[in-house]
Order: sequence, then C-alpha cells, then structure tokens
Amino acid sequence: MQDVLVLMEGIDKSFPGVHALDQCRLELRAGEVLALLGENGAGKSTLMKALAGVHSIDAGQIFYKGKEVTISSPKAAQDLGICMIHQELNLMPHLTVAQNIFIGREPRRAFKFLLDEKAINEQAQQLLDTIHLKIDPRARVADLSVAKQQMVEIAKALSFNSEVLIMDEPTAALTDAEIAELFRIIRQLRDKGVGIIHISHRLEEIKQISDRITVMRDSRYVDTVLTTDVTIDQIINMMVGRTIYESAPEIPENADREIVLEVRNLNRGQAIKTVHFTLKRTAMLGVAGLMGAGRTEVARAIFGADPIDTGEIYIMGKKTTINDPGDAVQHSIGYLSEDRKRYGLALGMDVETNVVLATFKKFQGAFGWVNRVLTRKIAAHYVDALQVKTPSLQQKVKNLSGGNQQKVVIGKWLTRDCDILIFDEPTRGIDIGAKSEIYRLLNDLAQHGKSIIMISSELPEILRMSHRIVVMCEGRITGELSAAEATQERIMAFATQREAAV
Repeated sequence: MQDVLVLMEGIDKSFPGVHALDQCRLELRAGEVLALLGENGAGKSTLMKALAGVHSIDAGQIFYKGKEVTISSPKAAQDLGICMIHQELNLMPHLTVAQNIFIGREPRRAFKFLLDEKAINEQAQQLLDTIHLKIDPRARVADLSVAKQQMVEIAKALSFNSEVLIMDEPTAALTDAEIAELFRIIRQLRDKGVGIIHISHRLEEIKQISDRITVMRDSRYVDTVLTTDVTIDQIINMMVGRTIYESAPEIPENADREIVLEVRNLNRGQAIKTVHFTLKRTAMLGVAGLMGAGRTEVARAIFGADPIDTGEIYIMGKKTTINDPGDAVQHSIGYLSEDRKRYGLALGMDVETNVVLATFKKFQGAFGWVNRVLTRKIAAHYVDALQVKTPSLQQKVKNLSGGNQQKVVIGKWLTRDCDILIFDEPTRGIDIGAKSEIYRLLNDLAQHGKSIIMISSELPEILRMSHRIVVMCEGRITGELSAAEATQERIMAFATQREAAV
C-alpha cells in the first residue's frame, strides 16, 4: 500500500448557525488522485480549507506523513507541502506568469530592492518545462486563457515543492481539449508521488482520473471506495442518499407557438457575427458551443449589458431597442449570468433582499419606506417553492452553497415575473441533486408560460432539456437542430466549424 500522506480524523467545524463538518475523515496516499465528492453544502470545500489552513478546526486531528500537525494558516500548509488551487483562481492578472509564480519570493539583485527579472523568468521556465507546459513566463496572466491560468496556478503550487495538491472544480470552465491537457499533468504529478485531491461534480471525469473516491453527505463522511469498484449510479446514491433522475419530464414542442423573441443579424466586433435566431413561447432553446464561441456575448447583448454594433431585436413581433439591462427588464427579459457571484447576487446582503432586488421599487411606499412584511412574504414563498436551503431569510447569500445561490438568483427573476429568461450555464458548479432540481424547475417555468434560452457547455444537458438547439463557433451560428435531430456528435461537428452549414 502507498504511504499515507494525509490523515484527517474526527474533524468538526461550526460557523454561526451551521454545523459545517461533523466527525469527518479523509485519507490521502502518495501518488494517487483522490476524488472528493458530495452535493453542494456537503462540507467538501470546508474540509479542504481546514487542510489548507484557511479555516481552523474545532475538534479532530490532522496527521501529515504520520505526524500530528496544527495547520494555522495557508502559509503553514505551504511550508508543509500542502497547496490548494481554489475554484476562483488566485492570480494577479496585471503581472506576468513568472511574477505570479514567485510573488513574494522573487530573486533579487545586489540591491535588494531590485528584482532580478532574468532570474525570475529562467526559474519559471524551468518549472514550466518540468510539466511540459508551453507558456511564455513573460506573458501577462490577463492575456492567457482560463485553462492556461489554471496551469500557472499548478506551476505556482509546485514551486513550493508541494506533495499534496488540492484542486477545487479545476475543469469547470475548460474545454474537452483543455481538460485532456490538465489530466495529462495530473497523471504526471501522480506518477511522481504527489497526492492529489480532486473536487468535481463531473462524475464521468472522476471515473477517468481518480484512483479512489471519498464521499461526503450533510457535513459527514460517508465512505471511501476504489474508483474501479463503483458505478456512477452507485456514486450518486452515496452522495444524495436517494435515487436521482436527472432527466425532467419532456414538454412537447408545439410548432404553432408564437415567436416571443427574434434576433436578426446581430453583430458586435469579432465576438458576434450576424447572429439570427427565434425563441417561441414556452419553448426551451439550447445554445451550444465551445468556450469562446460567443454564446455569453450574445446573451449579454440581448440583455443590454454590452452594446451592439448592428442588428435588431424583436419582442412579440415588435422591434425593440435595448440599451441597458434596465430596458431588458422593462421588456420582461431576465438574465442569469454564468458568473452568479459577480453579476447575479449581492453577496453581502441577505437572502430576502436578493430575492426582491430586481423588483425593489414595487415594495417601496410613498416616502421610500420598504414594506418588509411584503418582502419577507414574497421571499419566504420563493425560498419554499425553490427549496432553498438556508437557516433563515436573513442569512447572507455568500454563506450559501452554489446550488442554493443559483436558486436565489432564479427566485429574483421569478419575483420580477419575466416572460423571457436567459440561463447562462445554469448548473455550472452545482451538484447532481441540485442539477435535477434545476432541470425540473426549468420545465415548470416553461409549463407556466415562460420562454427560456439555456446556454450550456454540457452536451447531455443541452440534449436533455432543449426543444431546439443552435450551435455557435467563433461568433457565428453554424448549425440549428431540432431535439429529434440532435446528437452529441452533430453538435460537436457544428461547434468546430467556422462557417455556417449550408
């Protein structure tokens, strides 16, 4: 058996109103990839932050290479050889790759206040070469793709001679090709004896990359199993303690439905090139494509978040001018951004305020006083209807799990009662159980008269939920398919061709 690098036993951690970890355990061996799975709110990230020194533990023991340790800070963890790469990358975009890798530890010249840029670049190049990464150490991080930024984070972690690498949702924003490159590096590190903890909601990937799987549920440890010994259905059952059906009841498409939204010849620089499509009442239109295809740019243009160069938008057959998101909301369009934390939520505010945020004026009296009785009633209704897991309506949204944060954003637009809803990556970073709930919710919305545009990078999700699918590549729509015509292979064929199919 491989040497045990990390052993966590009886770990407890509480926050105000939340028992985040309850007698949890974890064992990581040298030269293995250990997948850490569980629904949002199961305690995965909290447990890893305890190991990485971000959170102190209330009870329990942590052993590193057989010796009990106290990890009081991220620096203490790094000094031991434990490094965590967070889902939100922790890089300085205005600095170079080399400067980010060695920030705070830069080689100096004879005069200590002068950095030795040549030495920094050479050392960074050596580090990048060890994992066969073709990245210029002098390149600005802001100019790199998300995938390459992630590789820089890995190189930075290795610069501390890390023997334990924790990766939180590393593939969430990557294409298939970029995931393959990441997995190559993970396997290379594993073969060198590094212990890797991989947190992900993508179970097919977990089956590909991991050696063992540890599952958590409701803040507790469930079990650790060999990856080769379990099926995906068994993993799901361990995670949620119940049977999950990802597919929601299909709503048949009615060809006679009226068109509620038409986009004609939309253009914006190189990001959007002559885009045209229609959305019918109570229909779900899937928008597929690889990263950088222009899907989000189209959604933001329709919502007025970004200006367009040319093109026309028609709502209910009437030409409409949308200059900003306020105009879009007035025309009953709601947009759930892929970056819910940045654009969808007021993280420092409570659940109640976030739910009524897009409709705040409706609850104001003559002198600007807010009718808190009514806001509380409305917020309570949607928290209950959407099954948002929160200790109270006064809980700050930043303390909720990703799936519950997403439900709060949905509740905000349901309060506004928008007729057209644009969902951009609605299940990104959300666990299998919450995904199932979101799918059912989307179908419920369509059944109650809402028209939905759903952008997703997960092809099974697009195929499962959409009545029609438009596929984009490099700013253009290169194909359109009915649900009956669509397959993963046909979508990918359109997603990789630059010109529209004739």
